[in-house]
Amino acid sequence: MATTIDPEVDEALEERISRILVGAVDLHCHSGPSVMPRAFNHIEAMEEASEAGFRAMLIKDHYYSATPITVMPNETHKHLGVEVFSGVPLNNSVGGFNKHAVDHGIALGAKLIWMPTFSSKNHIDSPFGVSAGFPHTSKPMIPFDPLTPIDENGQVKDAVKEILDMIAQHDVILSGGHLHISEIFKVFEEAKARGVKRLLVNHPTFILEATHDHIRQLVAEFDAYIEHSLCMYIELTRRPKAMYPPEELDALIKAGTVDRTILASDMGQVNNDKPVYGFRNVIKECIGLGYSDEDIRKMISGNPLRLLGFEE
Repeated sequence: MATTIDPEVDEALEERISRILVGAVDLHCHSGPSVMPRAFNHIEAMEEASEAGFRAMLIKDHYYSATPITVMPNETHKHLGVEVFSGVPLNNSVGGFNKHAVDHGIALGAKLIWMPTFSSKNHIDSPFGVSAGFPHTSKPMIPFDPLTPIDENGQVKDAVKEILDMIAQHDVILSGGHLHISEIFKVFEEAKARGVKRLLVNHPTFILEATHDHIRQLVAEFDAYIEHSLCMYIELTRRPKAMYPPEELDALIKAGTVDRTILASDMGQVNNDKPVYGFRNVIKECIGLGYSDEDIRKMISGNPLRLLGFEE
C-alpha cells in the first residue's frame, strides 16, 4: 500500500527548515571563478545565501586565496546581509608553506589558513585523491609536488612553525587541510604549544582517515571544531544515493559533540548542487535523527560564528 504524504505536514517541515536556516554560516563554499568547474560565482553565491537568510559564508578555493576577492563584494553587496570571508590554502599554487602568502592573506582579512589540501602527500597518495581524478580541472595542469608538514625526523618543519606563529599572533583559524590524521595530530600539538586557539578539521573521515575515536581525541585534547561536508550525507542530482547514511552522520556528531560540530556545504561545484539545497536537506536529516532546532542552529550557525570570532 502506497504511503500518502500529508501536504500540510510537508509544508510545515519546510517552513521549520527555513526558520532554522536564518543566520546560518557556510564555512565551505566552492563558488568561482576557479580552475575547477563551478555552478556559480561568488556574487551569485552571496545572493543565494542572502535569499535563505544566511549571515556569512567562507569561500574555499584550493588553488588561490579568495580573500582579496571578498573585499569588494563586502562593500558593493552589503545590502545582501551576508558577510563573505576566505583564507589561504597552502598548496603548490601559492608556494606551499609560504609565510609571505599567509602574511598577505591575513593583512587583507583572511580568517583561515588551510594546511595543504590537493598538494598534500596524503591527498596525492589517497585512493580517493589524484588517482581517482580528484581534483578535476577545466584545463590540464601540471602534477602536484607532494607536501608534508613533517620532516625526516618526524618533527614539524621550521617553515610550518613560522606559519603557526603567524596564525597564533593574528588569532585566525588553522585547518588541517587534507593532511593525514597522524600529521594533523602533530601539527595541532605544535600549534597549541605556540598559542593557536582556533583549530578546524574538515571532513575527517574522507581522505584524512580519521576514526570516531580520533574525533573524540581532537575535541578532548585540542578543543578542535569538526566540520562535516553536507554533500556526503545527502542525495545529489548527480548521485542519487548519499555517500554515508544518516546513522553515520549521527555517530560523527555524537563523537565530536554538538558543541564542537560544524555542518558546512562543501558544495557549489558543477553537478554537485548548491549550498542552500545541501543545508535544507541535511537539516531535514538532523530533524529525522531527533536533533532539536537549537542543536541544529548551533551546528550551522553558533559554532561557525564562534570559530570565526563573532558573537551570535
